[in-house]
Amino acid sequence: MAPAAAPLVEFPLPSTVENIETNFEPFYVLHKAPSRKNSRKTNPCGKLRKKGKLSPSGPNGIENPETEERDDSTLEHLRMEAFELVWSRIETTIKDVLRDTNVKVFDDICRWVYKAFDAIRSSGTPSSSSASRPFPILTRADCKILFTGLVLTKNMEVVDDLLTFEELGYHLKSHRCHVASLSSQELSAKSSIDGCIKSLLRQLLKVTVDSADMFVLASWYREQGYYENPVVVIVEDIERCCGSVLSDFIIMLSEWIVKIPTILIMGVATTIDAPSNVLRSNALQQLCPSKFVLGSPTERMEAVVEAVLLRHCCMFSIGHKVAIFLRKYFLNQDGTLTSFIRAMKIACVQHFSMEPLSFMLARSIVEEENKGFQDGNRALFLEVLSKHASDFLSDSRYPLVEGTGNNVGNVLSELERWQKGWSAVVQCLYQVGKYGKVQLLDLLCEALDPQLFKPITSENSSRLQQGKGVSFSSSCELQYQFSSRKDGYIYQAIRKVRDLPAELLHQLLVSWEKITGCVPEIHEKVKDLLLAFKLGDGKSSEKAIADVSKHASQKDLFIKYPKPMIEKAESFLSSLVSEHTRPIESVPFHELICFKDVRKLQLALIGDPRRRIQVDLLEFQKIIKCTCCNENRNSLLPCAHDSTIMYNLAQEHGDLINLHDWFQSFKTVVSHPRTKGNLRTKQGSTPKKKKDKPILENKSDASIQARFCTAVTELQITGLLRMPSKRRPDYVQRVAFGL
Repeated sequence: MAPAAAPLVEFPLPSTVENIETNFEPFYVLHKAPSRKNSRKTNPCGKLRKKGKLSPSGPNGIENPETEERDDSTLEHLRMEAFELVWSRIETTIKDVLRDTNVKVFDDICRWVYKAFDAIRSSGTPSSSSASRPFPILTRADCKILFTGLVLTKNMEVVDDLLTFEELGYHLKSHRCHVASLSSQELSAKSSIDGCIKSLLRQLLKVTVDSADMFVLASWYREQGYYENPVVVIVEDIERCCGSVLSDFIIMLSEWIVKIPTILIMGVATTIDAPSNVLRSNALQQLCPSKFVLGSPTERMEAVVEAVLLRHCCMFSIGHKVAIFLRKYFLNQDGTLTSFIRAMKIACVQHFSMEPLSFMLARSIVEEENKGFQDGNRALFLEVLSKHASDFLSDSRYPLVEGTGNNVGNVLSELERWQKGWSAVVQCLYQVGKYGKVQLLDLLCEALDPQLFKPITSENSSRLQQGKGVSFSSSCELQYQFSSRKDGYIYQAIRKVRDLPAELLHQLLVSWEKITGCVPEIHEKVKDLLLAFKLGDGKSSEKAIADVSKHASQKDLFIKYPKPMIEKAESFLSSLVSEHTRPIESVPFHELICFKDVRKLQLALIGDPRRRIQVDLLEFQKIIKCTCCNENRNSLLPCAHDSTIMYNLAQEHGDLINLHDWFQSFKTVVSHPRTKGNLRTKQGSTPKKKKDKPILENKSDASIQARFCTAVTELQITGLLRMPSKRRPDYVQRVAFGL
């Protein structure tokens, strides 16, 4: 049976890192473990000691592979710890952003719920005698109206709505509402209305009830405090529910509305007419609908991208090709935000599993979270990080940079300073691009493109190639010539400045002032530009501005010198792009914080399962890493898995494989006798040389045929073979060729 997928936080070997979290292989190559008796005779430690080139040596020249293995495990543990810290920060940021984007709609829904609750309560409350009866109260038809909120989610996939309605439930519970959620599975024909009632009882009463009785719920509500708090039932996706079951459920709630004041909230992914297409007419007559509209998937996507990739909540970044792939992946997945976040998580995992120094990203988070506190564990953790990082910084793959002393703390500080400047400029461009309907993800992909930014002088790059030191600050502040394209998003944003009226330009400058608050050198220039815009000529003092503003309207101030100031703002934005938008892939030590291997990410997300299966079957020695198979790479051994033997033998045939010949080849391999000499180690020296005796195994033709049939079936299930047809029952056809 195939093993379960490993948790996402585990860091596999580099050869299998592309299969993290998403195990696209429906079939795993298994291996027969050697017997306990034979395993005692082998000595794998002897093999390890022969690999002296990879093992550190002791003071006497004695190789110590255990030291290297211990160091590797320590670094792997550090990277895993860093990943958990970084992704925890990213995940928390994403949840906060999505909650903030919906908080206004959630507040409107909460106010509407209590207005509906007051309307239900105004129709009268049942007496104590009628409330204790185990059936609904007979009342007028207008008192059986069920207030229903239709929440337009604009999502084609319900996976994005799960978190939205979960947050809505928390929001309503914080305002003293009794909340229960029903999924489309609980409103299916299989569950029927009994399953709906049991789910309500389980969520509201916090106990499992065998009988589906609404009187139990009515009794519980009376005990909780009669007519004090409403009961809210959330149906996540009305289009996926069974229409007849949902109609019966609505009619039942309307009959019990006097005893159980219930407000219904239903998620709608398509149009507002969806309930009329799903529900029966008698159920529609019981509804009093109200409409609420959530933000579109694109708006939520831009909010997530801005918080994670622009504001850099944890310094983790992505390269240009990775950003383009994520944009295409988001569009191809019908705008599913969950798939985008999942892709970001896999990219983060890939970065920490591939980059040796990636564990240093945890340093800034630890320092920020423990700022102002002295903790021994924190100091020890930072000391361990610095110790291991100093060994890697001397590697030739990292350029020598002056001003940092190749100190990790200095390097991270300079990278963080660069990120703030780059992020501020891209956000300023995005504020202008909003007037031209420019998407943030499109703008981000262009800002990360190293082909559009060429250095004005190549002095620094030539010094790096010659092995000379270059100042980190001067390297980051080196002016770049932006190769503008008329169809590019950055060019459109810069040109949009001249089309803005004076009032919108003033609002834009005010937003720039807020964005650049963390970058003093840019912030001062924005303040000067805003001051000059208010003055018109840029020569008056702040006191003069206050005097003029008392006698003239703000609109007159804006119109005084609009054209020169607009040109000045456009020139200022263009200079910011040249000075501060150097792509991440051109910055020294960008490998520490930037993931740019798009091929690894693409294989992990999309994958090539058929090719992966073929590679695993043909190169099973690299995965299993057992002694017997590694020593005999060019020959098939009977200890290998039957499917592996069969597929290797199939390479000797064309597109058609004769079953009889294939079976005879398989029988020859699995019936091949093994000698005891193969199981001995080279350390076991005996005084007498004994001739190796073959190990004879009694294998009947029936058992071999059974194993052969099982292996053929496995290869057919994995999509590598097509079973025999009636015309040629003695042949199978190969489906996959090559790698």
